[in-house]
Amino acid sequence: MKEKQQFSLTALFDTPDEIIRAAHETRSAGYTRYDVHTPYPVHGMDKAMGLRQSRLGIFVLIFGLFGAVSSVLFMTWVTLVDYPLVIGGKPFWSWPAFVPVAFEITVLMASVLLVVTMIVLYFKFPNISHPLHDTPYMKRISSDKFGISIQVDDPKFNEREVREFLYKIGGKEITPVYFDLEDLDHGQTMFDPKFLGVLALTAILVSGATYAVFNQLMFMEPFSWMSTQAKQKAQRPSDLFKDGIGMRPPVEGTVARGFLPYLFKGKPDEAGKNLVNPLFATKEVIERGKATYLTYCSPCHGNFARGDSRLRGQFPNPPTLHSDKVRNWPDGSIYHVITEGQNVMPAYASQISRDDRWAIIHYLRVLQRAHNAKESDLK
Repeated sequence: MKEKQQFSLTALFDTPDEIIRAAHETRSAGYTRYDVHTPYPVHGMDKAMGLRQSRLGIFVLIFGLFGAVSSVLFMTWVTLVDYPLVIGGKPFWSWPAFVPVAFEITVLMASVLLVVTMIVLYFKFPNISHPLHDTPYMKRISSDKFGISIQVDDPKFNEREVREFLYKIGGKEITPVYFDLEDLDHGQTMFDPKFLGVLALTAILVSGATYAVFNQLMFMEPFSWMSTQAKQKAQRPSDLFKDGIGMRPPVEGTVARGFLPYLFKGKPDEAGKNLVNPLFATKEVIERGKATYLTYCSPCHGNFARGDSRLRGQFPNPPTLHSDKVRNWPDGSIYHVITEGQNVMPAYASQISRDDRWAIIHYLRVLQRAHNAKESDLK
């Protein structure tokens, strides 16, 4: 049977002034392995004990720098190597965009890894026991008393001398504290197979319970969050129709609200005869047509509609729009070509509004007249 092994000698004090003076006296006497316990923070205790600055600040600095550097390096690799994107004309490596993420990762890594370091390195997790736990001394200093504990491993420790010293500085109820025999040889067991097994089992059970709650239980009636409804969702299969497709084409002749169908689809001749430009050739309309033309038409037709594409041979050049054929076309024919396309030219009905198409035609007439000016136009 193992003999009791003493951890420290403790003493109680009644007031904050007494514990401050006792801590100062203990430090002055040359004791280094001691601790002070109070039911609430006592101002000036650090100075009285002569405590040095905590080394945890060094860990915070290291972990913070690790988070900042690793996050910047990762974002650099993503933006320069793995998935480079031009966003708003900015360069691939745009450090101002990294600042929020780097800041968050810095704070996260510093705080989380610091807690892990404290638990594992300082508190020797998973060993959470301490000789002072559950002692009468701890119960008193957790309530209304103040205490000092001078440890046996202090170089100057001599039980008789320590008792006399604690009594001399006003200590009361001077009692020894012993190690729990079960925890005496406990040590650090972070990598103990039993502990790792319990940790893995706990992780599996917690993960499984979390998955079941958030992916199964939360979607069971009546907690389905209306995700299960008696309706057909778009792009979902359906047994109701023979082709098995849930999304149905519009009923023939259906017109969307606020939309007027193009009446001359596939009928260019009728479009030329029946369509009339509803816009007046005002300065505002022509400027609107110019802006739209330069955006959608000039890449192929050129800035002045001469067929001199700005695409530099990447796409077949269209014919000039200053030919007699096009100049003699009615506005409705040009509108029809813009709407439905012609040859390799695609339809622009989905990109250019009706009024903008008519405005383009006004601007095109201006270009045609300027390119084929008459003597009367120059007077």
